[in-house]
Amino acid sequence: MPNKTQVIITRKLPDIIETRMCELFDTKLNVDDRPMTQAELVEAVRTADVLVPTVTDKIDASVIGQAGERLKLIANFGTGVDNIDVETARNRGITVTNTPGVLTEDTADMTMALILAVPRRLIEGAQVISDTERWKGWSPTWMLGHRIFGKRLGIIGMGRIGQAVARRARAFGLQIHYHNRRKLSDRIESELEATYWESLDQMLARMDIISVNCPHTPGTYHLLSARRLKLLRPEAFVVNTARGEVIDENALARMLEAGEIAGAGLDVLEHEPAVNPKLIQSGRVVLLPHMCSATIEGRIDMGEKVIINIKTFVDGHTPPDRVLPSML
Repeated sequence: MPNKTQVIITRKLPDIIETRMCELFDTKLNVDDRPMTQAELVEAVRTADVLVPTVTDKIDASVIGQAGERLKLIANFGTGVDNIDVETARNRGITVTNTPGVLTEDTADMTMALILAVPRRLIEGAQVISDTERWKGWSPTWMLGHRIFGKRLGIIGMGRIGQAVARRARAFGLQIHYHNRRKLSDRIESELEATYWESLDQMLARMDIISVNCPHTPGTYHLLSARRLKLLRPEAFVVNTARGEVIDENALARMLEAGEIAGAGLDVLEHEPAVNPKLIQSGRVVLLPHMCSATIEGRIDMGEKVIINIKTFVDGHTPPDRVLPSML
């Protein structure tokens, strides 16, 4: 059907989503699930009406600048849009959408898992028990971790995910503190029993655990800089399930190597898929391959949001999840 909207999807999506996409649109799939090269992305924006990229695709000004007149929508399969130059897209008359809200609980679950895993040395324990040469049996002073009950958790970014993390953490007896662009309402603060810190520096210096839950924007790049990381107490832990670029990864690796911080749990890395060798070698880090949102339910929900955004746009209406530069 020549009148069907041409949609190019850059990565393999759940079968049920791809099937529905093919029913509704003239859809080009990435069957091999191989990340597209820049040249392939340029060809895609030249020929498509709608591009459906993911976090692995850098849709920057150089790519958008070569878009054809047909491209009117970039429907991102993901919540973060730091992989897309939203300002350039807007200037070219291209609408950008994302998939917010559907990954909140999945990401909060994994954040809480890392908050538990790092202080209690769960990964180390799992590795030791699989090596009979290393494990000689129980001992009162062996594999000692740290209690999290009663500890102070500092959440950076108190949006949907940050609040979901706070609810879980309260159930484990953690004291909730947070830094955010805006102070929460009194009602939400009371519900979460959360203490607001206007100064990120002051909060960092007083927390036992830091959870990074803010988006990556130009304003949050290396928000946890080398200087700010130095404010952390030597007994503190850092958990990041947001974006790797929010933390100066080299500075974090140096501090872990020097024993200037107790440990870290990282689901995201600054230069994915490359991993800093110092982080791999450190016995103080739990590393995960960007899998916070990796649930079947979450991926399907994301795909359904993409379909709704495209269908709404094609029907001549403003898509529900439109992203504007002013929102970033």
